[in-house]
Amino acid sequence: MGGFATWLLAVSVGFLAVRFLRVGAGDLLAARVLQRVNYRGVALPGAAGILVVFAVLLVEAGRSGFGALGAGDVSGLTMERSLVLFAVFGFGLLGFVDDLLAEGETSGFRGHLRAAAHGRLTTGFVKLCGGAGVAVVLVATPGFASGRRLMIDAVLVALAANLGNLLDRRPGRVIKAGIVAYVPLAVALGSGPVGMAVAPVMGAIVGLLPDDLRERVMLGDTGANVIGAVLGLGVVLGCGEGTRLVVLAAVVALNVAAEIVSFTKIIESADVLRRIDDWGRPD
Repeated sequence: MGGFATWLLAVSVGFLAVRFLRVGAGDLLAARVLQRVNYRGVALPGAAGILVVFAVLLVEAGRSGFGALGAGDVSGLTMERSLVLFAVFGFGLLGFVDDLLAEGETSGFRGHLRAAAHGRLTTGFVKLCGGAGVAVVLVATPGFASGRRLMIDAVLVALAANLGNLLDRRPGRVIKAGIVAYVPLAVALGSGPVGMAVAPVMGAIVGLLPDDLRERVMLGDTGANVIGAVLGLGVVLGCGEGTRLVVLAAVVALNVAAEIVSFTKIIESADVLRRIDDWGRPD
């Protein structure tokens, strides 16, 4: 099977896995604890990104099972797939905790740090610290890394995850942004080990786009964090130092900008961005 066909199969399997789970997850998502009010005041099932976590687990379990039977080129989990799976679970869990327990009165780095300075631990602060810890473990796992590289790569992954959360302010926005970021990354990674580890995750995320756009569910931090973290990890595992530094500079700038300006206001002030942002939503 050619490289593109292999990549397409991996994306498709992730997409189909999350659609399969979505069909049977109505009662799960309808649980009272998951209900959240969106920007228009409509109550929706939140934390639907948990379906992406389950879908990726199913895909990797299936890959390992078929591999053990001799199907495919790899008999078990590769290092890259293991790291991506850990990123999905680690950042998905932190996001899920925030989705369930956040009170909503504090936001942004400054807000969470200010609350911590006054002796109040917010779920956002837990998510930030936990995300930093998960990022360090992820980038240190492939082997010994210098302090400089570990710091650069860990900050890149952690801030990419946080950026996903910052973009999740309107239906479909963070998934659209994730797709835009993923296209050049997919080309760079191809059907290599990193590319094949990331592909099912992105397929699963795209599988939730129709429900997110139509305001049937909200991804929540559970899904938004996973999008950013997996894309950031893909850059760390599959790209050279120059590319990683450029991406790091971009995510740092965007995270800082989010503390100063509203992404929504910027998008709404630019006609092209507004059209892309509105595409697919109910009128």
